[in-house]
Amino acid sequence: MFPSPLHRILTAPAAVLSLLVLTSCSAPGEQAGAGESGTGPIKVANVNAQSGQLSSLGKWENKGVKLAIDEVNKSGGINGRQVQLDLFDDQGDPTVGTNLGRKIADGGYVAMLGTAESAVTLAMAPILKDAKIPNITSGQSPKLAGLKSPFLFLNAPTSVTYDETLAKYLVETKGLKKIALISNNGTYGTGEHDAFLASLKTRGVTPLADEVVTPDQKDFSAALTGIRDKEPEVLFIGAEEVESGLIAKQARELGVKAVLAGGAPMGTEPYLTTAGQDATEGAVVSSPYLTNDATEATRAFAAAYKTAYGEEAEVHGAKAYDGARILVEALKATGGAGGQKLADAIRATKYAGLLGDFAYDESGVGIHATQIAVIKSGELVPETAS
Repeated sequence: MFPSPLHRILTAPAAVLSLLVLTSCSAPGEQAGAGESGTGPIKVANVNAQSGQLSSLGKWENKGVKLAIDEVNKSGGINGRQVQLDLFDDQGDPTVGTNLGRKIADGGYVAMLGTAESAVTLAMAPILKDAKIPNITSGQSPKLAGLKSPFLFLNAPTSVTYDETLAKYLVETKGLKKIALISNNGTYGTGEHDAFLASLKTRGVTPLADEVVTPDQKDFSAALTGIRDKEPEVLFIGAEEVESGLIAKQARELGVKAVLAGGAPMGTEPYLTTAGQDATEGAVVSSPYLTNDATEATRAFAAAYKTAYGEEAEVHGAKAYDGARILVEALKATGGAGGQKLADAIRATKYAGLLGDFAYDESGVGIHATQIAVIKSGELVPETAS
């Protein structure tokens, strides 16, 4: 274990340690870093949007990944070898991601961290699978788990977990059954819509309204006017950060009085800033990471993040950090080798992370729990403390 104030208990079964032998001629994705000698840097690709509409997600993700890798390199690297982290901007575009996937497959990279966008990860997954390059992604679309690729792993729960937790709280705990939905038809929004709708149906709840918009839409007055006229108790929003904020802001301006509810995007600064404090007050959020003050480990992570970047840590950086640490432990188990050996080592790694306890299943999902918070005065307040 490398010395780190941020590192929590993480173990790999003894069987994984047998993966230390490197072959002299590796298949794609099995290179020992910069070469086959096992003495050069270990090349890891970090693919996340640094430009475009989803760049805020990608920049958070990059900071979490970089923090983890910098920490490892400063403590000696992997068996004395440094990790070479190369950042690629996918622009939030699946076509760009596909081209980057081919570049990474031919570039001697042992693994990829990212992306934050499910649609881009889905586009890249077949290429990385063929090249035997393990990918730890921050996407949460159920379609990612549905691929059951032996080389694809998630560093957070899927929408199914987020929305099951949310529906259970709203319907069973709070007794709210007059619920309306508004979501976009992108990969993330569709996953949120389908997961939340399924959770409602298992509880015998039929939405009063179910509106679908586009990911780049800015005016939601028509959809929200129809929702307002139904007088719901809850308005579920299934969209990314800025669009969710615009929907919340316009909903309040149009007189929608329902409790707003959604997943992790509604707990982020772009959502809160876009919507405004009045619009966000009382909103219900489902997320695996609610506060930097949850545990000793989250406090240490948040302090290091603040020192490195001069800003407060949040869920996207935290889950990217967890994913990078899992990769590091797997690389230690393989001696820096990639390919099937590295994929097997990732799956065998048990990790007590910032988001919870990771243990990967056959679908590549490693964590299956979120928590509930209510937004009060612009802050996420865990429901158990509310």
